[in-house]
Amino acid sequence: MKWPLIILICITIGWQEKKPIEVAVIGFYNLENLYDTIDNPIVNDDEFTPKGAKHYTGDIYTNKMFKLAYVLKDFGVQIHPRGAAIIGVAEIENDTVLNDLVNHFLIRSKKYKIIHFDSKDARGIDVGLLYQSDYFHPYFAQSLEVTLPGKSKEAYFTRDILYVKGKLSGEEIHVYVNHWPSRRGGEERSAPARAAAAKRCRDHADSIRQANIAAKIIVMGDLNDNPTDHSIIKTLGSTGDVKQLHAGIFFNPWIQFYQRGIGTLANKDVWGLFDQILISHSFFDSTSNNWRFIKAGIYHQPFMTENTGRYKGYPMRTWDGNHYRGGFSDHFPTFIVLKR
Repeated sequence: MKWPLIILICITIGWQEKKPIEVAVIGFYNLENLYDTIDNPIVNDDEFTPKGAKHYTGDIYTNKMFKLAYVLKDFGVQIHPRGAAIIGVAEIENDTVLNDLVNHFLIRSKKYKIIHFDSKDARGIDVGLLYQSDYFHPYFAQSLEVTLPGKSKEAYFTRDILYVKGKLSGEEIHVYVNHWPSRRGGEERSAPARAAAAKRCRDHADSIRQANIAAKIIVMGDLNDNPTDHSIIKTLGSTGDVKQLHAGIFFNPWIQFYQRGIGTLANKDVWGLFDQILISHSFFDSTSNNWRFIKAGIYHQPFMTENTGRYKGYPMRTWDGNHYRGGFSDHFPTFIVLKR
């Protein structure tokens, strides 16, 4: 009579299936001058008003919103049916435009929530975070001011860095959303400004790592430098080689993309890859059932790409100077995939 008991035990053990695999998509998108149409006397946004140089009307604003929502509607759905759980964004004027975006009928069902702080940027553009509260639960957020060194830029205020701490499906992560100073005035002349932003981000991330060496940290943004530039390799601290990765630096999957001539924006037929998402070494821990890095990618569908003219192959931009082209953004969005 012992055999039935043994068989029952074997059957029970056999039905103890592994936990289903979870995936998460984390993205970043520079929204290219997502302003409202109202003049803000505190910042330099005059051109993005109906009477400004761009004749930025309500119709243009509505069309711009439709185009961005159309991109976000399917952003990440090839990997997860609900799309990206977290999306960092840049070049947004205020929380009004972010709320209009997440409440657009094309993506309203995703129930994105927003995190945003106003910065002292002279143009009045900031960074922000969109997140699906079904997957990500933030419980701390702050704005990190970046102080620029003298003579590095004409304006001494730039975009703040957004820092958010929360749990992605129950596991704590730290997210930094960046938009480093532009190359306006020349790459070399403006380099110290980007180095200052890189150092501000690294110093804060180091304080997190000192408290918890296994902390899961994501640094994303339009860095206005390419993956192999000094500000990212040395100042921020990164590598594209997993074998060289350690607790003090970030893994940058975009180095390989850039070295193959792949980018997220183009200028004078030269591709740049400013839109990057870097991760801490802890996303490569295979000894636990926590979130691990799987792959990175650039989201560039044919409808987002110029197919004729001098910009053929480029991201379909919204503006060409003061001329409204009716595109999406002059940057392609980027993403990483995590699983556990």
